[in-house]
Amino acid sequence: MYSIKEAFYSLQGEGAHAGRPALFCRFTGCNLWSGLEKTRLNSECQFCDTDFVGVDGQNGGKFRHANELKNHLDTLWPDNQAHKYVVFTGGEPALQLDKKLIDEMKQAGYTIAIETNGTLDLPEGIDWICVSPKTVQPLKVNKGNELKLVFPQSHLPPEHFEGLAFDHFYLQPMDQSHLNQKLIHTPDAQNATLAYCLAHPRWRLSLQTHKMLNID
Repeated sequence: MYSIKEAFYSLQGEGAHAGRPALFCRFTGCNLWSGLEKTRLNSECQFCDTDFVGVDGQNGGKFRHANELKNHLDTLWPDNQAHKYVVFTGGEPALQLDKKLIDEMKQAGYTIAIETNGTLDLPEGIDWICVSPKTVQPLKVNKGNELKLVFPQSHLPPEHFEGLAFDHFYLQPMDQSHLNQKLIHTPDAQNATLAYCLAHPRWRLSLQTHKMLNID
C-alpha cells in the first residue's frame, strides 16, 4: 500500500536540476516530524515547509499495488512526450518507495530521483539521489549525486559533510516565512548563505525558484 499526499507535473525548483520538467510524487509521513504543528518544536526537524499529512492533496490517494500507482502517475506526464523524470519526495519517501515501484516506473520510461533526509536505507535503481540532512542522526545515505543542506542549521555545519562522496554540494537558505515564530535568530538567511558560499567555493547556492515563480 502506498499513501500519496499529492502528485503533480511542474518544474524542479531547486538544486542541480532546477528548471527541469518533472513529475512529483509526494509520499505521506516522515521519520523526523509527524507533520502536526503541535509537535513541531519537539521534533528532530522543526523548519519543514511541506504538508505531507493525509492523502487529500492534488491527485493524492492510497494505492494498493505498484502498477496502480505507476498508471496513476503516468497520466500526469504530457502525452507522447519523452524525457520522463519523476521525483519521489515527502515527508520522507524512503519510508514507502520500494523496488517494485522503481521497476514499474523504469518500465514506463522514467528516470527516477529521490529527495531524502538520508537517515534510511534506499532501494536499488534510483538514478538521482539528493540528500538533505535535517538531524544529527548519522546518515545512512552518505554518497549520491547531490547534497543539499538547508542553511543555517547550528547543529549541522556544512564542513561536517564536505568529505562525503557527492557530486554536487548546495546550500539553500532556510525559509521560515511559513512559521508563526522563527526558530533561528539570524538577520538574513539568504545573505548568510551567499557569504558562506563565497568563502567556501565547494558549495553552490540553491534557491527555491518555484516559490519565486509561484508554481507548485
